[in-house]
Order: sequence, then structure tokens, then C-alpha cells
Amino acid sequence: MANDPKHNPQRSPSHLEQEESKLWRVVLLFVVLLATALAALSWERFQNLPYRLSAIPVVLLLIAILFAAYAYGRRREVSELKVLLHGLQDRVGAVPSEEQLDQLSQVIRRSQRSFKELIDSFDDVAFAMSLEGILRTVNRRMADALGLTYGEIVGHRLDEFIEEPQRGFVEAGLGRFIEKRRWSGLTRVKVKKTGRILYFDCVLNAILKDDEVVGISGLARDVTEARQKETRFTELFETLQEGVYFSTPEGKLLDANPALVHMLGYESKDGLLDTDVTGLNFDTGQPPVLGRDPDEGGGVRTREITLRRKDGKPVVCLDSSRAVWDPTGKVIRYQGTLVDVSEQRQMERQLRQQEEFQRHLLESFPDLILVIDPEERYTFASSRIRDTWGYDADMLKGKKVGEVEEQSPEFLELCRDVLSGKRVFGFCEYPFKHRGGNWRTMRASASPLFDAENHVRGVVVSVRDITVEKKMEQQIIQTERLAAMGQMIGGFAHELNNPLTSILGLSEMLQETEVREQSRKHLAMMHGQAKRAAEIVQNLMYFSRPPAPGKSKVNIAELVQRTLHLHAYSLRKNNISVDYLPDASLPLVIGDPNQLMQVFLNLILNAEQAIREVRERGTLRIRLGRADKAVSASFQDDGPGIPSENLPNIFDPFYTTKRPGRGTGLGLSICKAVLKEHGGNVEATSAPGGGSVFTVTLPIEAGSQATG
Repeated sequence: MANDPKHNPQRSPSHLEQEESKLWRVVLLFVVLLATALAALSWERFQNLPYRLSAIPVVLLLIAILFAAYAYGRRREVSELKVLLHGLQDRVGAVPSEEQLDQLSQVIRRSQRSFKELIDSFDDVAFAMSLEGILRTVNRRMADALGLTYGEIVGHRLDEFIEEPQRGFVEAGLGRFIEKRRWSGLTRVKVKKTGRILYFDCVLNAILKDDEVVGISGLARDVTEARQKETRFTELFETLQEGVYFSTPEGKLLDANPALVHMLGYESKDGLLDTDVTGLNFDTGQPPVLGRDPDEGGGVRTREITLRRKDGKPVVCLDSSRAVWDPTGKVIRYQGTLVDVSEQRQMERQLRQQEEFQRHLLESFPDLILVIDPEERYTFASSRIRDTWGYDADMLKGKKVGEVEEQSPEFLELCRDVLSGKRVFGFCEYPFKHRGGNWRTMRASASPLFDAENHVRGVVVSVRDITVEKKMEQQIIQTERLAAMGQMIGGFAHELNNPLTSILGLSEMLQETEVREQSRKHLAMMHGQAKRAAEIVQNLMYFSRPPAPGKSKVNIAELVQRTLHLHAYSLRKNNISVDYLPDASLPLVIGDPNQLMQVFLNLILNAEQAIREVRERGTLRIRLGRADKAVSASFQDDGPGIPSENLPNIFDPFYTTKRPGRGTGLGLSICKAVLKEHGGNVEATSAPGGGSVFTVTLPIEAGSQATG
């Protein structure tokens, strides 16, 4: 009996069961090896992942080993249970021994405990309940969610622990569940004990007995956090002031928030989403502005674009977008934000226009505008500085006032007085050496520059070049002196004219009487000198006479002759001979005799001074001529001549090559102006043999005949 397998409580496993156990071991070993190979192959790839994700292969390997160990243990328990069951089947009708019942009870308890540990290890909620809602079993995750223990839950109705979903709602869908035997979906649950609102992604399956639904098993994933994030994202998406959009790679809008709908002037989101992709382009004929070329990739792109509103008006937007990829790495859509910067760009344009206006306003000022900070450094200079001082504005910025070459103490003192508050407003005149080398006279006016708090943060200086005005002032003074001298000369000439007339008359009378030959020669000499003195007095009176209003017919040859008589003494004193051939056949011209004599006198004076610079004696050659409808007078000297680089500038006001104090630089410019007023001109050239030639041309009076 002891060796009879029917009476042996430990039934030996059959050959098939041994093969099945061997197969289980091979499969579990294969799973472990497969997990090991997969971890080894992916180790290098996972090493490059951030956030310590390189530990994933090791974790996968450990999970595979634990699973194999758990499955192997469960397999042994099942095998033992099978052995007991086979033993019971072999002893049908026999009463099992207490040892066998105890062994079977231990196996069942171990199996239940292992199953409980298994479902407790789930991260998801797992439960089983009857159709009446009585919970039969739950895992630890569900107990934690309800805030109760396992013993407080099992055997009670589910609606004792939750307020939502309500029982009536559940019973309404129970019939459909029994029919389908499966249900899945998102469920909102409100826990009675804690009052929390939880969201679960549930899958319910029917528990069957003889093909009849007797209960419900469920597995639910807690998606509360994801749901909250989704809710917050939706709220953010709906409330953002910036436009948010999702589009296809071709630029077709998939979704848009209300801010973007309002920005583009549409009444509803559907109206915007139904718009053609090119309908948002403000510039027709261009690719869709919200799409991208495949070569652009899917990185972050920030740019400025112009979209078309529904009413056709443009809206300038700052577009920031990036791609969203599917698991294969293909771009499936683009998401981005649009910020309306139309007003900002309009303000920027207005600001640029104002800046341009202010710049042009400053550039139109005849004065140089400077700004100096409290540390006496230049912070701004208008472009007039190039003409006034010869500097570029950038060269001056950051420099101290005292660091500028040839800057006068008067200018520095003025700036310091205004900065310190000694003077609210001040000005000064000072000499300044232009960067080109010539000295100029400047007038500076300074006033404080205040900030928003009414504190002095600098000084504004207006600088004007008054060199021309100063020379004009000197010229006016000289002119007034000459005018006074002319009046005196006129008075002297008038007073001298009477005795000269008497001398001329008496000398002629004495020549007619019977006198000695020697006395007659003396009388003739006295008469000639008196006549010459009378001519000089007449020329002085002619030159000093106030100009008659309007112009008259003038004989050029006679005017040149009078001018030479007037300046004959100076020419003789400086050993300058005059080679003059008057042409009596020249026609008359219309002009002001006094102004034309002034022109000729200036040209004679220039020739005299030019000759004296290089030699003790020289020759002034004057020739008259006629060409077409004009007469000409050329004045040629044998002085040093005019350098070719100076020829274009000699008629400019205040341009002079003479030493300081020898000329104002206005003589030739006055000649040019007088002749231009008479319809004529004056030109200067260098003579072939040295010296210079000034040629005056004047138009002939219409219908005028030769004077001879």
C-alpha cells in the first residue's frame, strides 16, 4: 500500500508535466537573455539621453529578471496544486487526510497572497465587484485613492465611498454594459471622505459564469494630474492675449485661440479655420506665411510677418513657432504664437520720423550745436562741425573740451560757468584754428540742459562762425573811412581848383607878354604842372563824387585813363611803368562810372602788389579790345603769377594769398559782383612768361557807335 501511487499523498509528476516545467524554464531564461541583449544593444544610445535616462536598460533587465523569478515561483505553486488535485482525483470517493487538506490550504493561501501582492504592485486602480456594486476585492492603489483600508472597503457598496458618478447614472448604463460586456472611457470621481475630484481612464470587463455576467472587473489609470494640466493649458490657451495657433506643415490652420481669432478680425474660430491657407497672406502670390519648406527643419523660428485681416487690412505680427514630430520623426504640425506688433511698428516709424525731423531740424540750423556733460565731455555734435571746426562728429564724442586742439580759454570758461550755475545764459567770441589750418572767429552761446527732475545734466552750446561778419564789419568801417576821405578829398579838390585856375590863367597871360626865353620856358613848365594838378584834382572830384542814380554811357578808355592818373603817384613811387594803348574807336558801354573805376583801381592795385612781392620794378600792360558784342580790358603784370590750384578760388569772398594785414580778400569778389551786375565778367589766367592776366568784359550798348 505504501508504494501504491493511489495511496501516495505525493503523486510523482508525469513525463508531460516534466517537459512542461522544462519548457517554462527555457522560456523564462530566453526572456531574461532577450532583455539582457536588448539592454546591451541600447546601452550606448541611452547613454546620450538627458536626465539620467541611461539607467533605463538596467531597469528593464532587472524587471525581466524579477518577472522571470515571479513567474517561476507561481509555476511551482501551480504545479504543487496540480499534484494535490491529481491526488484527489486519484482518490475519488476517498476521504482526504488532514495532512492533504492542510497542504492544499497552505497552497491556496500562498496563491491568494501572491495574487494580492501582484495586484497591489499595480500603479493603476484594480477592483472587482458584483452587479449590485458590492466590492469583492481592491488593490492598494484603490484603497489609497479612497483614503480607507482594504478591510473597510471589501464587502461594501461602491456608492458608499464616492459621490460621483451617482448610482442612478451607473444603473442607467448597466444594461448596455451587460450587453457589450466591456466599457472604456474617462470617468470623473468625487471621493466622499476627502472631497477630492479625481479623473480615471477606465476599462471595465464583465466577470462571466456559465456565459452569464455576474460581476465587473475594472482597471483604472489615474489621469487627474494630466487632466489638470490639460485644463490649465486649455484655460491658458483660451485666455492668452497673444495669438496661439497649430498648423499643418503646408500652413493650414488646425486650431487657434480666441485672441488670434480677434486679432485677424473673424467672428468665430470656424470662420478662421475654414480660410484658405493663402488667404492669410497680405502679399498675394507668396507661399503660405504659416508654413515652412521641408529644408527649414523644425527648430524654433522667430520672424516678423504681415497677415491679412478679414477686412483686408494688414496686421504685423511677431511669429515664433516650432515643429511637433510623430514617433518616426516626421513633422506632423507646427505650433506657435503670434504677437500683434502693428502699433509698436507704427510707433517706431513715428519715432524714426520724429528723430529724422529733429535731425534735419538740427542740420538746418546755421549754427553748430554741441552738448557737453557735467564732466566737460562732448556727447553730441551736429554735422555743422565739419564746416565750422573741420572735425567729424564721431571724432569729438567722448573728448573733453580741453582736449580739442586750439580750443580757447574763453570757450572753456563759458561752459564751466553755465555748468556750475554762475551764469544761466552766456556768450563769448574767441579765435579758433580750423582743422584745415586757417584761423576763424567764433561766437558761442551756452545755456544749461535740464533732465526730467529739473537737474542740470549738461550744457547746450550754439557756435557760429562769424569770420565773414567780422571781415564785413571791418570792410564797412573801411568803406566808411573811405567815404569820409572821399568827402574830404572832394572838399580839398574844390578848394584847390580855384587857385589852380588862377595859376593857369596867369601863366598863360605871362607867356603872351614879352619875357625872356628862359622865363617863357619856366612859365610853360609851371603851366603844364598846374594843368596836370588840375587834372588830378578833377579826377579826385570825379572819383569822390557820390554815384548818380542809374547808369549812363561810359567810355572805357577814358575811365581807365582817369584811374591811371588817380594812381599814377603810387605807380611811379614803386617803379612800375604802365604800358597802356587807349583805343578811341571802342563803342560805349552802359554802366556806373564810379563802380567801374573801382573795379579798374582794384585790378591795378592787385597788379602793383603782385609785382612788389618779387621785384623792385615792373611793368603793367593794359590793352583794350572788342569781341562780338562786348569790349574788353586786360591787365597783365609781370609778378609771380597765380598757382593753378588757387585759380578756382580767387574770386571767393575773403579768399586771399597775401600776408596777414595786406588784404581782406574782398577786392576781387567785389569786382566780380560789380561786373556781374553790369552784365559783364572778369576772368583770371596765368601769363605764358610769368605773371597774371585779368580780363574784364562788358556788353556794348545797343546801337552804340565808336567813340572816335
